Order: sequence, then C-alpha cells, then structure tokens
Amino acid sequence: MARIDLFKQHLQEKKAVKVIAGIDNFDIVNIKKVVSSAENSGASAVDICAKEEIVKEIRSMTELPLFVSSIVPEELVKAVDLGADAIELGNFDVLYKKGISFTAQDVLRLTKETIALLGDRETFFSVTIPGEIAIAEQIELARELETMGVDLIQTEGHFSKDSQADGVRGLMERAELTISNTIELARNIEMPIMTATGINPTTAPFAFAAGASAIGVGSCINKMDSTLSMMATIRNLVEIAEKNAVKTVELV
Repeated sequence: MARIDLFKQHLQEKKAVKVIAGIDNFDIVNIKKVVSSAENSGASAVDICAKEEIVKEIRSMTELPLFVSSIVPEELVKAVDLGADAIELGNFDVLYKKGISFTAQDVLRLTKETIALLGDRETFFSVTIPGEIAIAEQIELARELETMGVDLIQTEGHFSKDSQADGVRGLMERAELTISNTIELARNIEMPIMTATGINPTTAPFAFAAGASAIGVGSCINKMDSTLSMMATIRNLVEIAEKNAVKTVELV
C-alpha cells in the first residue's frame, strides 16, 4: 500500500488530521520533533517546507504520508522527486504577514504551472484557497480547481495587519472565518475540504461539523516546546476526528 493511501482513507472517512510544521519553518530540530510527535500520535500526514535538505532528512525518518508546501511550482515538483507523497500549493497564511497576497488568478496560474511541470508524475495535489478573497471567488476558484483534477482544497482564515485582535482572540476570529469558508465551499463543490488556520482541540469539532473531511493543524502544535505536549494535543485532535468519523457513519 502506498503511503498516501492512509491519508486518502482518512479523508474518505472524514477524519484526516494533517500536522503542519510550517511553510516558513526551517528549524530542522523543531520539524523533526513535530514529525516524530505526529507519527507517534496517529496523525494522518505531516506537512513541511520545500527546502531540499529538509525534505530529504524528513523523508528518511518517517513513513507517515509527507506533504510539502510551497508557492513555487519548481520546488513542489522537486519535492515529489525527493519522495514527497503529496504537494500543497499554498499555506499562504504565514506569507500574508510579509505583505504577500494571492488572487484567484494567481492560484490558477501556479496550479497550471505545477501540473505542467509534474508531467506524468503521479502525486496527490492539494491547493489552498486564499482566505482573503471574497467567498464567491473562493467558490468559483474551487470549482475550477476541481475540473483541473486537484485532489483536495484547503481553506484558511484571513490575516489582516490592521486587526486589533491578537493572541487567543485573534486566532478564534480567524478560525471562525476559515470554518465559515468551509461551510460555503462544502455546499458548492464535491471535492474534499481541509480546514486550516486557528484549528486546535477547541475549534476542530466545528471544522468537521462545517463539512471538512480533514483538518490542518499548525501553530497549536509546532510552537510547543515539549514533545509530550505535542503528542498529547495531536492525540486529542485524532480522537476528535475519530468521533466525527463515527458520527458520519451513523448518519449514512
């Protein structure tokens, strides 16, 4: 069985948990700690940056499905050649803080470039829908990505430098937005949805209730100092996901 099949199975059962080390996280010690914690806690996959030496090292240490995130098509294709099981165009959220923004047209262009560069390479392809564009545009973009053969879309909350809320309040506001985006997208597309931004044990149940087949969890894990704390939080999230899967089966 291919490694990515585990993630696909969890996705189908609406219980996938992807642990995100961070598109801009190049601290190999922290990344290895995150990946090890995810592997030992029942996570469905891990997501790391596209830096070549980091991809090589993490691939050598884990059999967990490995996502690699970047906004550069060439980096994504290189990651596949280095052993990534899946690629994620996006995780734009952290880049907004640097003043980098993305339109629907930007995402479509980068997606087309990536597909062209992949050629006959078979890989699971996830694309982030920018949280800062209007919901009508998000829906139209998701529909176009669906017709292009993208396997999964990831939602996010909007980061605003003008926001007055920070800390827990700011995180909750952004989680609320990504969950509302999930609701709207789930009503309009057939493709599975992963909800990210502000997802933690408190907000995860709402993401699944909104129609997500998966959650992407980053800062609530990778900013922890203790491996034990990381593992405890991931296990909690996996348990929440398992409960959602049971509810889904009961409703069928």
